[in-house]
Amino acid sequence: MTDEPNPLIPTLHAVALRVEAARRLAPPAGTAVLRSIVDATAALFGAEAASLALHDPATDRLVFAVAAGEHGQGVVGLAIGSSQGVAGYVFSTGQPLALSDVASDARFGRDTAERTGYVPRSLIAVPLLDDEGILGVLEVLDKRGDGGFDLRDVELATVFARQATVAIRSSRIERDTASLLRAVLVAADEATASGSDAGADGGASDALDAIIGAEIRTLDADGDDPLWALADQIALLRAADPGQLELVRDLLAVLVRRADRGRSARTR
Repeated sequence: MTDEPNPLIPTLHAVALRVEAARRLAPPAGTAVLRSIVDATAALFGAEAASLALHDPATDRLVFAVAAGEHGQGVVGLAIGSSQGVAGYVFSTGQPLALSDVASDARFGRDTAERTGYVPRSLIAVPLLDDEGILGVLEVLDKRGDGGFDLRDVELATVFARQATVAIRSSRIERDTASLLRAVLVAADEATASGSDAGADGGASDALDAIIGAEIRTLDADGDDPLWALADQIALLRAADPGQLELVRDLLAVLVRRADRGRSARTR
């Protein structure tokens, strides 16, 4: 047994810094954010209900995570096959769909709708889509009034779906990086203590959580670091046009090269 510092800590700290940078540039968005998006969607359309279903890769099913509207809550928690019903069709094809008479469309799953306690007359379904793939489906049911859904409604629903997609991707940054932290620590632990007692898994897991928590908490002490002020400024550039962003990227590249040269000079 030695008192040498754990050689894994610098790697852990570097990854934890990436978690914090990602959190500052893309704040995490949980269920509350998604619910606010669905609430806004239902309010804008004056719809009887709106819901958001997320794809679960482990089971290959669409799980309805949040809903809004007078008739929306019955769907929360419901899971369907990734190709089942209207939501499954939109998820599988990546194509938005508007139905003025759902009862006459073979893709509509009446049995599933009846399980929620509300059978719609008309609906819009749009995919939660970005360059990385499809995350799920946003549905809007029964716009109030005499008019049905039209192409403009599909375009508006797509805007809300895009916002939900951004929120979901942001919320997964920390989750995925936390998994990476754990994987790195587990691999190192197995490599350095392969002869340890197999029954110590629970203690090892607790130790990993303690190390991760301690390392990430040290980031709070760096709150006045100019790097984070820069990160906050970069976050504000989201509204900039592509030309301005290209200029910022070029300037940052110059600064990075100068920093690298400075580090090289100091180590000589």
